[in-house]
Amino acid sequence: MKTVHFLVAFVLLASASPLAFASDPGPLQDFCVAINNTGNGVFVNGKFCKDPRLVTADDFVFQGLNIPRPINNPVGTTLTLVNVEQFPGLNTLSVALVRIDFAPNGGENPPHLHPRASEIFQVLEGTILAGFVTSFPDYKLFTKVLNKGDIFVFPQGVIHFQVNLGKTNAVAFAFFESQNPGIIRVADAVFGSNPPINPFILARAFQLDPNVVKNLQAKFGNNN
Repeated sequence: MKTVHFLVAFVLLASASPLAFASDPGPLQDFCVAINNTGNGVFVNGKFCKDPRLVTADDFVFQGLNIPRPINNPVGTTLTLVNVEQFPGLNTLSVALVRIDFAPNGGENPPHLHPRASEIFQVLEGTILAGFVTSFPDYKLFTKVLNKGDIFVFPQGVIHFQVNLGKTNAVAFAFFESQNPGIIRVADAVFGSNPPINPFILARAFQLDPNVVKNLQAKFGNNN
C-alpha cells in the first residue's frame, strides 16, 4: 500500500513540475494593469493591480516603436525595452519585447543572456548575423545570417549576440516569454561589476595579464 501511495505522489509531482519551472506565474484573472499606488490596488505577481473598473483601452496600448532610435554608444546599438516597467499592461501576461536599432558596419548587440525567458528575434530591416553558444560541456556555437523577415530563436539562459553585417542601419524586434526577462551582458557583468571582482581572479580565468583586466574594469566600470 505504501508503494501505491508513493507512486501516486510521484505522478502528481511529475505532472505539476512544468508549472514549477514556468518563467512567470500563471495569471488568475484576465489582466492586472500594474500601478505604483500601493494604497489602492491588489498585489499580484510582484505588482499592485489597478482597479479593473478604472482600466481603459489605453492601458493596453504602447506607442512609438516605429520611430528609429539614435545610436551613440561604442557597441553600435540602441535597445528600446518594453517590459512591465515601461508598459504596465503587460503585468501577469508573461510577454515583453525590445526594439533594437543597429548602426551600419558591425553595430552589435553584444554577448548577453536572459535568465528568465527564451527569445524570438525577428529582422525588420537589414542583414544581421545572429548566434548563440550552448552550455557546458560542448559550448557549441550556432550562427545564421538573417535577412528581412527572418526569425531566429534563442533558448532561455544561453549566451547570444547579433551583429549588423550591412552598410546601412538595421532594425530588429525581440519577443520574450516573460514580462521581465532580465538581461546580463557578459562583458558588463564580468568587468563592470559593483564592487569590482578581484582582477587577479579574472586574470587567471581569462588567461590575461592583471593590468589588462584592470584596464577593462576601468572601462566597463563607467557603465554602472
